[in-house]
Amino acid sequence: TILTLQSLSLQINRRIAKLAAQNCYWRDSGAYTGEIPAAHLRGIADYVLIGHSERRYIFIESEKDIRLKVQAAIRNRIHPILCVGETIVDRSAGETKDVLNDQLLTGLANVTSEDIANCVIAYEPVWAIGTGQSAQAVDVAKAVAIIRDQIGYLFGKKASTAVRVVYGGSVTSDNALGFLQIKGVDGLMMGGSSLNAYQFNDIIEKTYNLTKEGGN
Repeated sequence: TILTLQSLSLQINRRIAKLAAQNCYWRDSGAYTGEIPAAHLRGIADYVLIGHSERRYIFIESEKDIRLKVQAAIRNRIHPILCVGETIVDRSAGETKDVLNDQLLTGLANVTSEDIANCVIAYEPVWAIGTGQSAQAVDVAKAVAIIRDQIGYLFGKKASTAVRVVYGGSVTSDNALGFLQIKGVDGLMMGGSSLNAYQFNDIIEKTYNLTKEGGN
């Protein structure tokens, strides 16, 4: 991963595009075979995904791991993209709010009010990732409101409106515009659709046009 990012970092125009890593390790040095420390990404990656659902539920990353990774990213001047979201079990039990609040509380522990401005929160309902079952606009709007309320509780009202919140979960060129028009959604985090150059480009064009028209 770092070899690919390093090569790309020498070729892209950073004023137009930024690089993001899919993961990092929280210790800056040591014998941790196979891991990429955030310190090694410094100066190469602008952003790093932390707490993605696949890391949480397949690789069993703990809330402590996620919290330490957020701190490592900030320490190394990389913007952490903290991923939060509920499973189908959480959703069915009516526990979406509790899950999101807990993930934000633990993931952002020890983050200062100054640091939160450099963080991005990605709402990715686990039940809608890679399933083809995208969340409805009303579901996303409610979740984003919960996220901003919790950020406000932890860091103040100014931070709750300033922090960037993006949506990820079975985003396609057909539904992207709808998600972008939801109040409080600042952007999209795409998975499968980003692997299709035509679809990805279509989403970028729609986003650009919406921005020109005065949207989010």
